[in-house]
Amino acid sequence: MGIADTAVEIRASGWRRLAALHGLIEGALERELQYRFELSVVEYTVLDALSRQDGWHMRMQQLARAAALSASATTRLVNRLESRRLLTRVLCADDRRGIYTELTPNGRDLLEQAQPVHDEILRQALADARHIPELADLVDHLRDGKVI
Repeated sequence: MGIADTAVEIRASGWRRLAALHGLIEGALERELQYRFELSVVEYTVLDALSRQDGWHMRMQQLARAAALSASATTRLVNRLESRRLLTRVLCADDRRGIYTELTPNGRDLLEQAQPVHDEILRQALADARHIPELADLVDHLRDGKVI
């Protein structure tokens, strides 16, 4: 194995470890958010992203980027959350073709309830991952703010 092959394997190994940590965290969050709030991780992500915006709104394409979804998947997700009255769509005053998505009071309330649970599950998942030898140093880097 040459130097280039070794570098490729190191990157691939790092990616596999990161994917394993992501899977562990996402699985824990998914179970608890679904059980307690009937929210998926991506639905929570959308509510959280919207809550961080000035004026509480985002364009659909910004929301798609924030949730790492395609435009069509974002539309389906927004339709679902809108039917649950957690968010609403508003036409952009400056550009009639533009559509903003905003949290409703129900969406803000649900997010406020879910956020402490989300944060605790994230903390616990990272603590659990710290005891998995292949993930321990990655968790340490995350905790130290070296990787994000």
